[in-house]
Amino acid sequence: MAARPATLLAAVAPVLVGSGLAAHDGVFRSDAFAVTLVTAVLINAAANFANDASDHARGADTTDRIGPLRAVSGGLLSSRQVWMGTAVAVSLACAGGAYLAWIAGWPILLIGVTALVAMVAYSGGPWPYGYHGLGEVFVFGFFGVAGVVGSRFVHDSTAPADAWLLAIPVGFLVTAILVANNIRDIDTDRAAGKRTLAVIIGRPGTRLLFGMLLAGAFALIAAYAAAGATPPLTLIALGAMPMAIGPLRAVVTEEAGPLLIRALKATARVHLAVGVLLALGTTFG
Repeated sequence: MAARPATLLAAVAPVLVGSGLAAHDGVFRSDAFAVTLVTAVLINAAANFANDASDHARGADTTDRIGPLRAVSGGLLSSRQVWMGTAVAVSLACAGGAYLAWIAGWPILLIGVTALVAMVAYSGGPWPYGYHGLGEVFVFGFFGVAGVVGSRFVHDSTAPADAWLLAIPVGFLVTAILVANNIRDIDTDRAAGKRTLAVIIGRPGTRLLFGMLLAGAFALIAAYAAAGATPPLTLIALGAMPMAIGPLRAVVTEEAGPLLIRALKATARVHLAVGVLLALGTTFG
């Protein structure tokens, strides 16, 4: 539960897209793909562990919070146990990162180190950026840009333009997952002094942002393929558009916790579906 399994899929989609691009270019390495996938999931799990313990320490996870029970605040695990889990996940991720750096070069080390720092600083440290409206920026950067481009880079130490382009819609959709989470928690986060972007711009602004992220992702995928910047078959990712209607309607019209929880999970499924379809489109396009 502390690992938040439903959110771990956010680490899978960018790896699939980057690896699909590598297959399209004829440089795919199965070892790079497998290690990158496991390492990305481990970093995501470690981030969730750290967030669980840090939010509890800061009093953000109160009994009024809407959503799944958190491990530390719910008494399922102690803070020490969760931090030990974080250390184990980080250690395994570092081993994976070391292997990827060995086959692809020092930029992987740079991505890994900055990702680990960002993981801890999200809700920990002297100035947790997740409490100051910057969570979405960092999620876009690491789970979008770094996730896709880095996953392409590990195969042959190059980062072609189409990887940078597809990183944007993938980043938009993973950011939408966080936006859906934060609009659900907007009232309790405000009461706890946690100034997420949703708290700062309010419910109307957050709803608009969510819609723009979803629409922007699909619009970019279509535009790239039409312009010949990405393989034409990447257009199959537009097949996931109907999946986005339900979470969009819920986020725009609802305030009830259970409905927004379902919208969060549905947004994660949209993100994964787009990742799978883009991977197929790039591999065979």
